[in-house]
Amino acid sequence: MDDQLVELAEAHGVATWYEGSERRRVDVSADVVVSVLGKLGVDAATPEAVRTALAQVSRDELPPTIVLREGETKGLPDAGKDSFTASNEGKASFPASGRATIRTEDGRTLDIGQEIPGDLPLGWHTLIAGDREITLVVVPKSLPEPPRTWGWMLQLYSMHSRDSWGSGDLADLKDFVTWSKDTGAGVVLLNPMHAVAPVHPIQPSPYSPSSRRHTNPVYLRVTATKEYLEADDATKAAVDALKPDEEQELIDYDRLWDAKIAALELIKPQEHRQGDDFAVYCALAEQHGADYREWPAELRHPDGPAVLEQADPARISFHAWLQELCDQQLVQARQAAEGMAVGIVHDLPVGVDPGGADAWALQDVLAPGVTVGAPPDAFNQQGQNWSLPPWHPRKLAEAGYKPYRDLLQAVFRHSQGLRIDHIAGLWRLWWIPGGDARKGTYVRYDADAMTGILALEAHRAGAAVIGEDLGTVEPVVTETLHANNMLSSAVLWFERDDTGAMLPQASWPERAAASISTHDLPTAAGFLRSEHVRVRAELKVLAGDVEAEYANAAKERRELRELLGIDESAAEEDVIVAMHAFLAGTPCRLVLASPYDVIGETRQPNLPGTVDEYPNWRIPFPTPLASFMADPRVSRAVSTMSGR
Repeated sequence: MDDQLVELAEAHGVATWYEGSERRRVDVSADVVVSVLGKLGVDAATPEAVRTALAQVSRDELPPTIVLREGETKGLPDAGKDSFTASNEGKASFPASGRATIRTEDGRTLDIGQEIPGDLPLGWHTLIAGDREITLVVVPKSLPEPPRTWGWMLQLYSMHSRDSWGSGDLADLKDFVTWSKDTGAGVVLLNPMHAVAPVHPIQPSPYSPSSRRHTNPVYLRVTATKEYLEADDATKAAVDALKPDEEQELIDYDRLWDAKIAALELIKPQEHRQGDDFAVYCALAEQHGADYREWPAELRHPDGPAVLEQADPARISFHAWLQELCDQQLVQARQAAEGMAVGIVHDLPVGVDPGGADAWALQDVLAPGVTVGAPPDAFNQQGQNWSLPPWHPRKLAEAGYKPYRDLLQAVFRHSQGLRIDHIAGLWRLWWIPGGDARKGTYVRYDADAMTGILALEAHRAGAAVIGEDLGTVEPVVTETLHANNMLSSAVLWFERDDTGAMLPQASWPERAAASISTHDLPTAAGFLRSEHVRVRAELKVLAGDVEAEYANAAKERRELRELLGIDESAAEEDVIVAMHAFLAGTPCRLVLASPYDVIGETRQPNLPGTVDEYPNWRIPFPTPLASFMADPRVSRAVSTMSGR
């Protein structure tokens, strides 16, 4: 690759090579680098364009956003200089007096000299220097040390009950949390609960939401709303009649959505509600479809004058009311978790649907025409394209990171902890300028800003943070998590030493959340039966030889049994109990059990690399919630875990 192209790529945080999953150097092709630079707004299509772009690279003396740790100071540009360079803003004069002003979050005004002082309170402030206003964020040095406890990781949509309408809902969550607390559990980790577009087909994947700032109304318990409880008998009967009356082999989200929306329409209040951008999006999506990029041109930006002219106020009000109901039932679930060591932990996906509500509302800080995913690794040999648009690093900084802050605040309103999927994305994301996940490269973000703001908002919410740091992840990611008292992720299949041997209990990390598996990996029973190999081979998503995959799976089972001290004659249930006992004996702060593992379910919730080939996110739990709670295998698991 041309040296000048390499220099330009480095200046804009675009990787020209990376270390792969087997710690081998992987070089990125020049055409991918040029394409990704183009998505960042940098023309590198010709040698002349590269030279021109290099000449425009400059280092800001004051960036658009400054993030400082508590007690940290920062010098300002020399007042003797006439000006300082500001990216995309030309020249901005610094006060001739050599002094600047800070407007604190609580409204105070502080005059400062050549240095931002180290005694500013935590929070979001404004640095006023000349004619510039710069976002200044003061973040904590670290979070409090998380407690040592155990709990559950729950795919709520699957855990249905007699009173829910074909999938788990927020009343089921409240019941599950109450039961968990009574058994001594300290945490319940949920799948993402974020909102989907209000039109068919309803998105089944919780990791491809329309909005990460709002909640999916499919989780509402209609019959637990105030409006239903206060309705007349005829209305209640009409609502009750909409409940799906037969068991489904798979969760039918379209059917479920239609039933709940129809029921909610029967009990909706008459008073008007002022909706936010999400409610406006929903009203327009009902008219024009889920993908805003296919709407009439005058509606494709939320600030367009035609938006409010064409969006039906009654539908805006309805969707705003649905979010109120979600908030109310989330509050009830959170209240049920009070007294637990941690409580309810929500899950934050990497991004959003590229045509959805957040992509529409936040398009000015997202990168157009590119998606994110992951490079090839041992489990996903063709890489992964998650079809999610990334933050644009520069535009996010120029916006003062406020869209990121608002997202975190929205999630922390209803959670006592937050798991962040692919937390390495706070450092770098795998950008894919085309459809092939193998033809991408990493783009870097300001990790100090991203992790610092996360720490600030978690601190304010009194919440714990778990980072999913599996796969191809730089050591600095896990090191930074631990330094901030955030937890990394430790999965039984992956905890190995440099030689590839499975780690003994004592060698597991302390600042980690431990589990047997994850939603994207084989369940305990699936692993023991090589189900993950059989299914992937059947669906032709294996890149390697099938027999070699089976042989490797058998080898890994032998290694696991040796680690657990379990011989080949042991019953499957006993092996699974031994897995949980092993985790309970590690130093890890959190140990998480999956209901799928405890009852011996072989099907994993999601099979990466598939869409319609496998019933991702649509597999109901084999038994209702009450039966799960009464299952002797569950009692055995609780006894095993609660002894830690």
